[in-house]
Amino acid sequence: MSALPIADRIGRRVQWRLVLPLALFFLVGSLDRANVAFASLEMNAAIGLTSAQYGFGAGILFVGYVALKYPSVMLFEAIGLRKWLAVITLAWGITATAMSLVENPLSFYLFRFVIGTAEGGLASGVMLYLSHWAGPRYRASILALPMAAIPVSQVIGAPLSGWLIEAPNPLGWEGWRWMFLVEGFPAILLAVFALLYFPDRPREARWLSAEEKDWIEANVTGSTPPPKGDSSRWDALRSPVTWTCAGIWFCGLAGNYGVMFWLPQTIRSLSGLGPTEIGVVVALPWLANAAGIFVNAHHSDRTQERFLHLAIPFAVASLSLLVAYLAGGGLLGLAALLVAGFCLGACVGPFWAVPTSLLKPSMLAVAIVATAMVGSFAGLIVPTAMGLLRDATGGFAAPTFLLCAVLLAGAGFALVARRMAR
Repeated sequence: MSALPIADRIGRRVQWRLVLPLALFFLVGSLDRANVAFASLEMNAAIGLTSAQYGFGAGILFVGYVALKYPSVMLFEAIGLRKWLAVITLAWGITATAMSLVENPLSFYLFRFVIGTAEGGLASGVMLYLSHWAGPRYRASILALPMAAIPVSQVIGAPLSGWLIEAPNPLGWEGWRWMFLVEGFPAILLAVFALLYFPDRPREARWLSAEEKDWIEANVTGSTPPPKGDSSRWDALRSPVTWTCAGIWFCGLAGNYGVMFWLPQTIRSLSGLGPTEIGVVVALPWLANAAGIFVNAHHSDRTQERFLHLAIPFAVASLSLLVAYLAGGGLLGLAALLVAGFCLGACVGPFWAVPTSLLKPSMLAVAIVATAMVGSFAGLIVPTAMGLLRDATGGFAAPTFLLCAVLLAGAGFALVARRMAR
């Protein structure tokens, strides 16, 4: 038997056996949501999209995301993680490859909406699943690591997407169509992997000893389901904690999705670079974003402080995005983008430790879904608003100011949550 304390032994095992494999699903899902930003460099003109129509199409994915989020999590609770994850991954993989067939704004909206319905429960379902395994000592790190795959997907996907658009392809298609086809296919393979690999609950994990399974049931929030007929889960909707968390998550996702869907076009307007060069530049802030997730989650776990680990990164991200825009395309602008990326990532780990530590186990499923649903509206509202502001003003100043204001609001929500915890 290992000399490590049992909590550390389980925490490390869960990270290797569950968290890293689940991160692959977040990575591919994020790539299939965000590659539209690179397609827009050529696709908008090809199928006749205005900036407002593109922003709406990028964001309509989150209408489907919200509509199917709670039913998806209920399906997860009914059939277990393996079957649920296989079904939703297969559905979004097929639709993501079908994005290569869009011909007009209507088909663009339709495919984006369907991808959203398929991915709707992914984040909240996985967060709920991992809450069955994450002890207090490792809570922020375990819940943050899958989310770290989202910026990593941009580090990998941004240069890959730019290269696929410009490189010749065996079908002779337009580059953006070939990019959608290639980047959608891995999700289909992951669906098979999900069905064969994951245990539904800690009791089914062959890599845990009987002692470790007993420890999880005794010490981990949500490791055992609430009794059937227990209606206390709906108390989450009356809890101020739930809606404060939802406000924090909305602001955090607003910053990330605003950068994700518009940064390639912003860089092109400031620098005139081609798709491959833009891909390399875009990857850098997302690399910083991934670093922010790891560093701040680890520090938050070590200090067991959550709220200032949210408020400070929100405020610094807001200031950094403003500096990046005002500095333009030079080294100062790039440095400010790196700081903003780091701080946007830094908000993820401490955030998910807040609802899982402040709410009763029976309330977690509804609270996590409600929080994720409100956050998903950021993906619909913010890219659309940025597109409308871009069309109205002809530049990126107004969209940038919008993002900065939303991030400052996130810092305010984090301080409200801190007061509630006290």
